[in-house]
This record gives sequence, structure tokens and C-alpha cells, in this order.
Amino acid sequence: MKNPPRNVPIFSQLMANRKQSKALVRKHIFPVRLSDIELDMIRIKSLDAGMSASELMRRNALMRPLPKRLSKISLQTYWELGQIGNNLNQLVKATNIALKIGRTLPADLELLRELLELLHQCRRDIASDDVDDDDSEEEDDDWEAD
Repeated sequence: MKNPPRNVPIFSQLMANRKQSKALVRKHIFPVRLSDIELDMIRIKSLDAGMSASELMRRNALMRPLPKRLSKISLQTYWELGQIGNNLNQLVKATNIALKIGRTLPADLELLRELLELLHQCRRDIASDDVDDDDSEEEDDDWEAD
């Protein structure tokens, strides 16, 4: 074999000579933009794994589960709760300032902190919910790819 590709195990090089089904022949190139650091990390990982960078990328892209999808309602609720959290943070800040300068407190500080923690917990719950329940009979079509 003349000029074998670098970073590819000998076994993989020998297997490449075998006749493959036309459906399995890799003829498409999918360009990806990487920083210098990302490219170096991929090269190091591929060397450590004993496979080509292309094989490493294919395995990582095709064999890992995708992140859970959230419905538009969940995303909107998550965003709205974030806005409420911002308002609560402003109220907590105003309460802390009033406390420092000896003014009347606009709200109970401990109650605000408890409310803020509940709000953060609701956002975490929404973010971790899986929209694709197995019990669901109909598909949720409101997810859009970028």
C-alpha cells in the first residue's frame, strides 16, 4: 500500500481494500469549522484512540444520544421564569440596600430568597424534562432546528 493515511491502524487500512457496498462507501465531505485548540484536541484524541480523526468524529456524531428536546411552551416558560428571576434579583438587591442604609424593607428578604430558589428549581425542572415521553401518542412538531 503506497502512502497509507497517517493515524490509521493497519487493520483499518487493510479493511479499506475490501469490496464495500455502494451504500457504505463514504463519498461525502461534511466541513466543520474548528479553532486551533479544538483541532489539536481532536487530533490528540484520535491518536489516543488509535483511529483517524474522521472515524472519531463519525463515532461521536452518530453514536451519542442527542440532547433532550423542549417544546416551545417549555422554552417560553423557561424564559418567562428567567425574567421573573431577574425582577426578584432586583427586589432582593433593593431590600439589601434598604437594610444597609436603615430604610424600611420593601419585602421580607428571607421570603424573597426562598422564592428565588423555588424559581431556579422550576427552571431546572423544565430544562431536565423530556418532552418525548413514550406514552405520548402524537408527535410534537413545534421543535425547529437552527
